[in-house]
Amino acid sequence: MLLISNIRQNKDEIISRLAIRGIDATDVINDILSLDEQSRQARTAMEQNQALGNQLSAKVGTLFKEGKKDEADAIRSESVRLKEELKTLEKVVEEKEEELKNSIITLPNTPNVSVPHGRDAEDNSVVLEHGTKVNLYEGALPHWELATKYDIIDFELGVKITGAGFPVYKGKGAIFQRALIQFFLNEAGAQGYMEIQPPLMVNAESGYGTGQLPDKEGQMYHSTVDDLYLIPTAEVPVTNIYRNVILNEVQLPIRNCAYTPCFRREAGSYGAHVRGLNRLHQFDKVEIVQIVKPENSYAVLEEMSAYVQSLLQKLGLHYRVLLLCGGDMGFTSAKTYDMEVWSPAQEMWLECSSVSNFETFQTNRLKCRYKNAEGKSELAHSLNGSALALPRIVAALLEANQTPDGIVVPEVLRKYTGFDMIN
Repeated sequence: MLLISNIRQNKDEIISRLAIRGIDATDVINDILSLDEQSRQARTAMEQNQALGNQLSAKVGTLFKEGKKDEADAIRSESVRLKEELKTLEKVVEEKEEELKNSIITLPNTPNVSVPHGRDAEDNSVVLEHGTKVNLYEGALPHWELATKYDIIDFELGVKITGAGFPVYKGKGAIFQRALIQFFLNEAGAQGYMEIQPPLMVNAESGYGTGQLPDKEGQMYHSTVDDLYLIPTAEVPVTNIYRNVILNEVQLPIRNCAYTPCFRREAGSYGAHVRGLNRLHQFDKVEIVQIVKPENSYAVLEEMSAYVQSLLQKLGLHYRVLLLCGGDMGFTSAKTYDMEVWSPAQEMWLECSSVSNFETFQTNRLKCRYKNAEGKSELAHSLNGSALALPRIVAALLEANQTPDGIVVPEVLRKYTGFDMIN
């Protein structure tokens, strides 16, 4: 959530930065500033009423001690009137502040100045491309046919048990999944990320804290009886560890990682691009999260991007890095890099990771602060990244490593799988 103090002080800059997303926020910002002025005026009137009421209460006590009962009774009547007026003013303040908050939360994060203007994915910038595309042998198969051929992923069984988008991993397919998870967790641990095993369901306050609510209700599975949400990513519970927390500067940076299943409804997704593992409602992912000092967050973003790339390199995958344009960024992000792996059988790029800096957008909602060297409390910056999401990684690995005799397991995974071929 944007800071109202920043909107007050930097109105034109906020409007200019939101224009990078293709949003003309002029009217919205003006309305917010008008609400802010009304809210502050109401609060001033309330505080003046409280101060006068306190003065009169003290005066009543003094007059009674002096035996001036009539004067005391007259002032007491005025004090009672002020208390009734105070109740009305308190309600006005509450309503104005709620109205102001509800207006501010409709605004997405302001993009960093380095983010390119653009409306959609067509306007994203390719930062780099690593490796070369695999030349498959004649008769090579897409991953969903490989999965059936070697009986490692059963999509139809998943439909029977639950529905489309919930595959069943079997035998070497299940072991391959577990191997990737272990590899990603061990690599994160070696980079100084503390492993967390969080809940898979969160309350609405947690969803609000990281920006999934009220922006993405339609993408989340909701247990209405208990008003809990299945997590779309481990980012939500892990980042919420620091909700309403004041950290000490020496604790930063905080580096956490977590493996979880993730659940996304993603209603309305159809067509060839969602075949097989391309888009699922339940999938496994290892997430990395950092809480850092503001002045370090963009260096940390580059560090996190490089780390995710190192995983792709160790797996031997051909990939590229995109800098997302303003119109294609998530609601909460100030700057995002996407990593895409090449699917040689489908001849298309598959997104497998997003690494984002949220600056203070999440921490303002979370009230996650730290005490700086001067002992003053200020908002930290939060970042997160997929390191990595498994389905499209598995799809690319199966397709890129297929041979007429089976699928070759990347060398870095063999100590976890216990086999070097899927056949």
